[in-house]
Amino acid sequence: MKKEIYISKGVGETRIAVKENGKLAELHVDKESKERTVGNIYKGVVENVIPGMQAAFVNIGEGNNAFLPFSEISDPELIADRKPKSKNSKEINVLLSPGQEIIVQVIKEPFDNKGARVTTNLSIAGRFIVLIPKSKYVGVSKKMQDRYERRRLKKIAFDMKKHGLGIIIRTVAEGKTDQQIQNDYASLEEKYNGLMKLSEKSDAPAVIHNDLEMTSSVLRDLISDKVEKIVVDSKDDYKKIQKMVKDDALEIGDALQHYRKRVPLFKDTGIDNDMIKLLRKKAWLKSGAYLIIERTEAMVVVDVNSGKFVGKKAHEDNSLKINLEAAKEVAVQLRLRHLSGLILIDFIDMVNAENRKKVYLEMKKELRKDRAKVAVSEISEFGVLEMTRERTGLSIIDSLTERCDTCNGDGRIISKDTLLTRIDYWLRDYKQKNRDIRLKLYLNPEIAHYLKEEKKRDYISLMWKNFVYLKVIDDISMGKNVFRFTRMSDPTDITHEIGT
Repeated sequence: MKKEIYISKGVGETRIAVKENGKLAELHVDKESKERTVGNIYKGVVENVIPGMQAAFVNIGEGNNAFLPFSEISDPELIADRKPKSKNSKEINVLLSPGQEIIVQVIKEPFDNKGARVTTNLSIAGRFIVLIPKSKYVGVSKKMQDRYERRRLKKIAFDMKKHGLGIIIRTVAEGKTDQQIQNDYASLEEKYNGLMKLSEKSDAPAVIHNDLEMTSSVLRDLISDKVEKIVVDSKDDYKKIQKMVKDDALEIGDALQHYRKRVPLFKDTGIDNDMIKLLRKKAWLKSGAYLIIERTEAMVVVDVNSGKFVGKKAHEDNSLKINLEAAKEVAVQLRLRHLSGLILIDFIDMVNAENRKKVYLEMKKELRKDRAKVAVSEISEFGVLEMTRERTGLSIIDSLTERCDTCNGDGRIISKDTLLTRIDYWLRDYKQKNRDIRLKLYLNPEIAHYLKEEKKRDYISLMWKNFVYLKVIDDISMGKNVFRFTRMSDPTDITHEIGT
């Protein structure tokens, strides 16, 4: 697979794009205003322990208290030696109490009003391995297919492993020498010993280990000998990558390039256009079919539509063709948009169970390219596939957009007629308590024109019905879903006097 990495540093953010075989496969946005916390390790203080929720809340000194599920606690010193109440009970009894100091690591960034999600199962990622303190585990990435290479790397891991420090060999370690892997292990061991010493000296809450900022973290995971091109438009980032390549003894030849043109890198490569498409709900397929991707509070829903596709075969065969194409594109879109949590994919109905199986297997195959953890169930008889995808950071929409003050993030505002109905209700309530017969009504110019011209009869009716003279005033500063009233002789806003 031909892999290329493009890194563009702008005002306030750095954007990283990964192309696979010429197509955009991954996109990361690193904002300077938003500090990354995933991977950071803290000495925290337990604030609340709630057995009913099977969770505790921990003060780590970063905004809202972090959420620690009991399932994320494996340290024997923190788990009570008691049997469950019944055979079917999955409740975990822990030895935690308010005020207790505890070392935790962030596994999910805080979002909206929710604090970060944390674990006591620490892991420190290096270039080629992941160190797991207080563990005996030794493993090799499941994405590495060559069994002989897996055996070789596992032997290296067992030979260098020390008591109480587990090891996972990462995919990028494939083909690396014993010395390269041992150097990475020694560096991580030193890092772990250092953070434990810092923990003893620090007063909680305190950060005792800062993981790499996003740009370095993504590069650590992506740069390998197989990358054919790394294009960077920042001199500082160019030098940083040069050092990383040298330190890790990576043989990337002339892959690293410093982009110097005046045309922005992402515009020159067409990545900007691809980014704009990611903000839309609709994603087109080559066949003319399309996906509708909707995010809700609880889940992500993907609807597969035949669209402009005109098949020449039977309905079942056409449905299978579209669904196989859609399965590939859904996997692509999930990676690009950083969509996570529970995901429901509504494929076009297929009667044949064997065809549903084919689409399911295609989906599983495409998801193997995803670095995030996923779990997939088979397609139900209703044509719905359920899956979950690990949240590794903000979605692309949350990274590139902000909540709209007008629509409160819904993407829609009330209709013109609904607004006029609210104005009518306001006038009725107002006239019950006041005797004013002359008022000014401030509206967005488009809404004002609609009322005075297209709804002229209703405008007159509004005045007669409420026995009031309304002078409608164009106000370009007004949103299309709001209105403002003042008395004719007094510019003071009186809208708030009546609930709207």
